[in-house]
Amino acid sequence: MKTHTLTTPDADLVYDVRGPLPTADGRPPLLMIGQPMDATGFAALAARFSERTVVTYDPRGLGRSTRKDGRVDQAPEVQAGDVHAVVEALAAGPVEMFASSGGAITALAVVAKYPEDVTTLVAHEPPLITLTPDGPAAVRARAGVRDAYEKRGWGAGMAAFVSMTSWEGEFTDAYFTQPEADPAAFGLPTEDDGSRDDPLLSDRAWAVSSYRPDAAAIAAAPTRVVIAVGEESVGLLTGRTAVATAELLGQQVALFPSHHGGFCDGEFGYPGKPDEFAHRLREVLDGAA
Repeated sequence: MKTHTLTTPDADLVYDVRGPLPTADGRPPLLMIGQPMDATGFAALAARFSERTVVTYDPRGLGRSTRKDGRVDQAPEVQAGDVHAVVEALAAGPVEMFASSGGAITALAVVAKYPEDVTTLVAHEPPLITLTPDGPAAVRARAGVRDAYEKRGWGAGMAAFVSMTSWEGEFTDAYFTQPEADPAAFGLPTEDDGSRDDPLLSDRAWAVSSYRPDAAAIAAAPTRVVIAVGEESVGLLTGRTAVATAELLGQQVALFPSHHGGFCDGEFGYPGKPDEFAHRLREVLDGAA
């Protein structure tokens, strides 16, 4: 693996290349992106594509990538420009892309704005909460996570986030009238370290989950776009947002093994099924539905 730093006016973007460029097999490089996940989250999945040239990167302000624009917020359009810059720096033509969570939202922005950059996009569970039928309630639930974090710290915010993302179905009065999530019940810290800069729990990335993809631009792009959902996520928030995104684009979701982090091993908590996930991703990249 070779690590590179791409210097742009607003950020220094760190990306990793596993394998040769130009690629040995003649296929496009496989670019894996997330948000707020950085490149470390794709180690298990990348290892299962040893026959491919795989590229991962850290979004600006996350992991090893630093920003120079004086901002702390995240926006899909800005990140799309960064991904475009990385693709150009590879100098290997368009890429295939697997994108997860907020990275899947960035990827949709890439396809809309830079349609020649990506041949196939597999967008796994983009959390586009305003697209769901209960969008206003989902936005209210998101605000509840931020409020818990602001009032009581990281453990309380993460407990609220777990409660939100594990809720079955639409956010009804039953969700909003339940007791506040107890961090101790999830094995999370109860003390407050005073920090309030977590990109997942603060409002710094609300522009990501509030983004509305340009369906017309995506339809006009030459990119083959597949919206993916984990079988364990069906009925949960990111499963519902995946379905809503697919419907916006006039398609159905492709079912994948496991959950929202189903491509990860156990190092990030609840383990997924990276072997099965990689097999399914390989099928879809090769043209399977």
